[in-house]
Amino acid sequence: MVRVGIIGGGISGLTAAISLAEKGHDVTLVHTGIKSTNSYLAQAGIALPVLDGDSPKAHVIDTLNAGKYLNDTEVVWNVISKATEAYDFLTSLGLKFEETETEGGHSFPRVFTIKNETGKHVTKLLYIHAKERGVNFLRGVAEELAVKHGRAYGIFVNGEFLKFDATVVASGGFTGLFKYTAGSPTNTGDIIGDAILKGALARDLEFIQFHPTGFIGAEGVKLISEAVRGAGAKLITEDGKRFVNELSTRDVVARAIYRQIKSGRKVFLDATGIEDFKKRFPQVYAFLRKEGIDPSKDPIPVTPIAHYTLGGISVDLWYRTGIKNLYSIGEAMSNGFHGANRLASNSLLECIVSGLEVARTINRERPRNRDVKEPPYHGYERGDVESIREILWEHAGIVRNAESLRRGLKKLGEIHVDPRLKILAKGVLECALRREESRGSHYREDHPSMRKAFERPSFFDGRCRL
Repeated sequence: MVRVGIIGGGISGLTAAISLAEKGHDVTLVHTGIKSTNSYLAQAGIALPVLDGDSPKAHVIDTLNAGKYLNDTEVVWNVISKATEAYDFLTSLGLKFEETETEGGHSFPRVFTIKNETGKHVTKLLYIHAKERGVNFLRGVAEELAVKHGRAYGIFVNGEFLKFDATVVASGGFTGLFKYTAGSPTNTGDIIGDAILKGALARDLEFIQFHPTGFIGAEGVKLISEAVRGAGAKLITEDGKRFVNELSTRDVVARAIYRQIKSGRKVFLDATGIEDFKKRFPQVYAFLRKEGIDPSKDPIPVTPIAHYTLGGISVDLWYRTGIKNLYSIGEAMSNGFHGANRLASNSLLECIVSGLEVARTINRERPRNRDVKEPPYHGYERGDVESIREILWEHAGIVRNAESLRRGLKKLGEIHVDPRLKILAKGVLECALRREESRGSHYREDHPSMRKAFERPSFFDGRCRL
């Protein structure tokens, strides 16, 4: 029996916990509440090529096209070939999907949804089954990784050292380091930055996906699911003109909206032609009505927002990091599945597959940690996080250029903030500066074309390796 500590209560962490517990391992999951995860907030669905007329090959092609060929093809096949297993895993737990949708970049309606609040239903179901299987849930903040001499020994939770044989980072991405995001505000990438400081490589940090249709209202920043556009909603300017194919990949749509806004025009999502909007998109309908907008009559003001970080802790096919006995899954890691741009609803598929796969890896390797003198604990102060959010939004946003990125790096050097967040922000800015091309979610107005010389991933260990 292996003692496993998992950081994060989202879909990847819960999937890994269930699978490991079923294999007889002692599993502790450290979390701050499942409702604080991006998984719980995920509206649309799970991309699964399991219907008649679809195929894994078609899904792979769509994924590579969206990722602008920066994907690791072996990883893409490895994940998508396990879609049937992911589907069977969920349905065996009693999950019932309601319908399938078409989202941007997909050539087939393969996005399985539940009332356009799929993440909430999946997360709650996995949580119940993890509890039933004896997973230990520890409510608290995973402050730091306990690492010594290149080996992970566990987690510091509220200042206390918890020793594990294997540690799994499933803490999500770092969109919370941007000024505007509909994601969980807790997703600031502390553990990703911690892993970098303690010897792990990060990969592809410059690739940040901005969701085209964010809504900024009195209640805060919300997300209007891509499935709304899939159902026929149109993007228009204030004078009613369409300006983009709404089902293009997210990077294309986000930039098109950004350009309209920068030129002084307001952009709206016109969903008035969608029948039964309230029934199909209850979560979106509810927050819009609170803001005084009736989507059956009123156009919805939208703006791009930071939505998904494609980069993270670098892992191999088996979700192992460069630190012994440390693994990473879900949005916290990067292995080349998404490439330069995530295909819509591939993230929840990746969460389930990576959770199942890391459980197999740990079960196969059966790591063991001997007694160790307590690894160093730093107890970092948060510092000026708001300045990082301003810097990344202004200098590493939807459209970038060398001058702005250099200014961002200079500003970053002048603020006092948790060094883990600082090194993560440095990785974003520095790798965006080094990547002198435009590819997927990374757009440089001073290098607006893709360049073959940059058809490779970036790695970051305190310096960008590209």
